[in-house]
Amino acid sequence: MIRLFVGLGNPGPEYEATRHNAGFWWIDEVARKLRASLQLDKSYWGLVARVNRPLPDVDGPVWLLQPQTYMNLSGKSVAALARFFKIAPGEILVAHDELDLAPGETKIKQGGGHAGHNGLRDIHAQLGSPDYWRLRLGIGHPGVKHEVADYVLRKPSPEHRVALEQAIERTLPALDALLRGEMDIAQRLIHAKPPRPKPPKPPQLDTEVP
Repeated sequence: MIRLFVGLGNPGPEYEATRHNAGFWWIDEVARKLRASLQLDKSYWGLVARVNRPLPDVDGPVWLLQPQTYMNLSGKSVAALARFFKIAPGEILVAHDELDLAPGETKIKQGGGHAGHNGLRDIHAQLGSPDYWRLRLGIGHPGVKHEVADYVLRKPSPEHRVALEQAIERTLPALDALLRGEMDIAQRLIHAKPPRPKPPKPPQLDTEVP
């Protein structure tokens, strides 16, 4: 089961609506679903919520975390909480912005590289393991590598913001499976394609004879 849910981002109002804070947005929605309140805990350099027995058949507690260290030092916060409560890497899920997925796409996987993401890079280093789970929230790519740093720290377009919010909403039904450790079920739910909009109905012709 997942015992620690982490959302990556940067603290402060100037970063709140930027692409790099997609992980924060996800944790906010998880906290609402679990009726949890994130509070600053200086021991773990982050906003933290403890949820006891989040489901009737799941022993708690489960932790939610938004590191307040700025992105490049996210691992300092994650490792501090994980080590204190003896949470293994395989029991951690990190939600983060993903350049290699289009806005509105989500993927979940365990392990792998950090692909240049500075938050993941520091979590790798601080945990000493890449074997945690990652929830990848697509933000799209600017198309040119040297524009990435500015791109992630800018606000998405209104259309992309809506796509991100809808994608986050679609992941929430997988939360129960994540809490129970049913990772195959969680993967199927998260990777499911959004339903295609129905085509508009053709106008009905007036067949009455005058």
